[in-house]
Amino acid sequence: MDKWLHKRILHSMSNRTDIIIVGGGLNGPALALALAQTGHTVTIIDALPFEQRQDAGFDGRGYALALASQKLLTQIGIWAEVAAHSQPMNEIKVSDGAPGRTASPFFLHFDHAEIEDGPMGYMVEDRFLRRALMDAIEQDPSIDMRNDCRVVAQETSADVVTVHLDTGETLCARLLVGADGRSSGTCQRAGIKRTGWDYGQIALVCALDHDLPHAGIAHQHFMPSGPLAILPLPGNQSSIVWSEKTERAHRIHALDDDGFLDALRPVFGDFLGDIRLVGKRFTYPLNLTIANSFIAPRMALVGDAAHGMHPIAGQGLNAGLRDIAALAEVLTEARRRGEDIASPLVLERYQQWRRFDTATLVSATDVFNRLFSNDNPLLRLGRDLGMGLINSVPGLRRNFMREAAGLTGDLPRLLQGKPI
Repeated sequence: MDKWLHKRILHSMSNRTDIIIVGGGLNGPALALALAQTGHTVTIIDALPFEQRQDAGFDGRGYALALASQKLLTQIGIWAEVAAHSQPMNEIKVSDGAPGRTASPFFLHFDHAEIEDGPMGYMVEDRFLRRALMDAIEQDPSIDMRNDCRVVAQETSADVVTVHLDTGETLCARLLVGADGRSSGTCQRAGIKRTGWDYGQIALVCALDHDLPHAGIAHQHFMPSGPLAILPLPGNQSSIVWSEKTERAHRIHALDDDGFLDALRPVFGDFLGDIRLVGKRFTYPLNLTIANSFIAPRMALVGDAAHGMHPIAGQGLNAGLRDIAALAEVLTEARRRGEDIASPLVLERYQQWRRFDTATLVSATDVFNRLFSNDNPLLRLGRDLGMGLINSVPGLRRNFMREAAGLTGDLPRLLQGKPI
């Protein structure tokens, strides 16, 4: 080991932990809680101030949590804190259309009653989920949360990983986890390259009040410029994820609230009565980015740091929670067997578990977006016939519903609603 590094490690033994997680959004804290339950000590490094993470104000953002993700949140002690603020998604309706034109008669209709597992998922606002995670972390003595600081360097030796913060502190751990988003500094510092491309689309995100009840029905309306998702929130409110071509999205976002609603109404329709904006409006550039490796020496990537995808199927956070469930299980089993939790063999188990599932999901969202975000008459006919076929065959329809609910594949124990 380098003598300078060895000296720094000895000097900072009081700052040593089992696992360092970079990123304090949703995936990082969820992973920390899952790991703390099985005896690991964890330090989270978050660039944002604590007060910003705890902001109770409604900002219009929400997450479509698959049923399997809800089971994970139950196991890590979070769901009881957010359940009262959640909205079950009992049905999903998918249609194909364009502004000013009647939607295609070929559409998909998924009803949760067909799969006998409960709702296909739940909508939860960002503010409730984020605060529940922060509160749970504050109460867990195994988790040390470092807010308002950034990693400026990371180094790996045979038995330890060291990170240097912009505060001047040095922290050491057996494993480093990058949960720091699509532009992951953890990934970059490890020398991992990424593959991806820009979709030429921007997601316009907001929440709406509407006159009529949504009945717990989520809508996905495919338009030539991109999909519009209308996702039910508690009460007569819905979360909107409206994908538009970049240039037009910029023009729409620059409008005042009345102008924005005027642009939205022809796409949204009037099936929920009059609509009104609630909270802030946000924009998110849409791209695909996937790390060429989910692991490096003494390091693993989860969530958007490993794979950022199009929101067309609402699977971004759900895919991240699948990473968390798999990594927590792999690390815990390795610890119980007396293995080095960050050995190449252990980390490769995590990568093998998640790589194929992630590649399949990323490919599916990419293909769906390219297939539906256009007005080619031949493609329109083919996709409408395909949706009509799926809708008319109960077995196919149930398979799609179980996939959307996150109930298929080789599921980690947390996603099955079982402790590790």
